[in-house]
This record gives sequence, C-alpha cells and structure tokens, in this order.
Amino acid sequence: MNENTGDAIDTTVPHSARIWNYWLGGRDNYEVDRVAGRAFEARFPGITLGARAARYFLARAVRHLTEETDVRQFLDIGTGLPSVDNTHEIAQRVAPESRTLYVDKDPLVIAHARALLTSSPQGATRYLLADIREPEVILERAAEHLDLSRPTALMLMGILGHIEDIEEARSLTRRLVEGLPPGSYLVHYDSTSTSEDYVAAIEGYNAQAPVPYILRDPEEFRPFYDGLELLEPGLVSCSRWRPDTLALGLPEEVHQYGAVAYKR
Repeated sequence: MNENTGDAIDTTVPHSARIWNYWLGGRDNYEVDRVAGRAFEARFPGITLGARAARYFLARAVRHLTEETDVRQFLDIGTGLPSVDNTHEIAQRVAPESRTLYVDKDPLVIAHARALLTSSPQGATRYLLADIREPEVILERAAEHLDLSRPTALMLMGILGHIEDIEEARSLTRRLVEGLPPGSYLVHYDSTSTSEDYVAAIEGYNAQAPVPYILRDPEEFRPFYDGLELLEPGLVSCSRWRPDTLALGLPEEVHQYGAVAYKR
C-alpha cells in the first residue's frame, strides 16, 4: 500500500508504507502511523500475523531461488519501505553476487531505500522511481542495471491489489513476465477477501486512503500465472508455502496468498 507523497515527509498524516513497516516491527514510522496501525489492528487483529507471514514467504521464496536455481537477479516492484530481511539481503547471504533492482513510484520509499539498503561488494542494489502501470518503461530502465537476457525473479509483493481493474492487473503482470527470458520466475502475493472482518477493515481504510487496496478471492490470482509453471505447493496461504522455521508461530491460514511460478 504505497502513496505518491512527493519528496517531503509529512509526519502529520499516516502513510500506508510506514503503517506496514510498523506491523512488521520496523522503525521507519511515526506516531501517526502507529496510531493508524493500532486502529486497523483493533478492527482486524490478524493483520500483524498476516504481514509477518507475507514477509517470511518472501524470504523463503528468495532463499529457494538463490539456493536451488540459477537466479541471481531480482526485479522487486512496489517494494515498500525497507524492513528486516529485504530481497537483496536474503539473496546475497546465499549468493553475494546477486543483483537487485527495487522499483517504487513513491519518492519517499526510494529515499528511504537509498539511505538504508546497501549491497555486498560482489553484487549490486539499485533503485528506480517508476510506476508498475508502465511495465515497458520499467523493463527498459531495468536493463540498465540487470542483464535481462539472464534468468530474473520478478517480485510483485502485495502490489497488484492497488490495481483496481483486475484485467489491468493481469495485463501488467503478463507484460512484465514477457520481458523476461526463459528460466525466470514470478514471485507474487496479495491479500484476499477470505475474511469478512478483513474486508470490513480494508473498506474502512479505503474510505480515507488516496490509493485503495482491493481484496480479491484467491482464485482471481490464477490468471497472473498463465503460461507459467507453479512450483509446489502452488497458490496457497503465505504461511503454507514451503514452511520452515520462519513460519513458526504463524497460523496455517492467513489472508495473504502467494505463489512462485517458473517461465519455461
């Protein structure tokens, strides 16, 4: 949930990226964000566990790709504010030569990322101010930092819910995947409408948010993976995607669903 707020940091108005950072236990948030975050938690107490489950899903997916495949490049779009175990950090622990390009349309997010995220000497971490609604622009500029003739992981983590038209969300995903070579992967999750309480809480959020977030039935996500091969266990609640010690303490079912899919 990211809004384009300009270059100035307004600490009098809650910012969704900072609220998410608060739910993850991060420090890049202000009291106004914590108040808003606690208010959402009061309406839907499961949001903190859902945020953690989504983050740990990202960690397990990136670790799997760096340990078990040839992927050494990550295109992370809609990254949000830095938190614990960001994409490049997880990848570079396994393969220090890994390269990551973070993309967000919010100057605030990019400013925070540049200040807080550093790369291993062997690899590279770069930042791009761009909008997912312009996939061809992203791919053209990504080619300045990544070798898009080599397998690349496209990370769409909680971003497609900001695209109100589901067909547009599917088109954007397809166009991004088409710009990547065989051997690449799509890593995706979004929040779902599988809880009435969550739906009600999001409706309250959307009533005041400049950029709403759309909850969808998990089955609506399947066309995002058209033409791709889903890795086991397929599209599932984030806490059930290849759980390990990172998933300890999480419920089996959260309302964030994700998958990892392979491009042949």
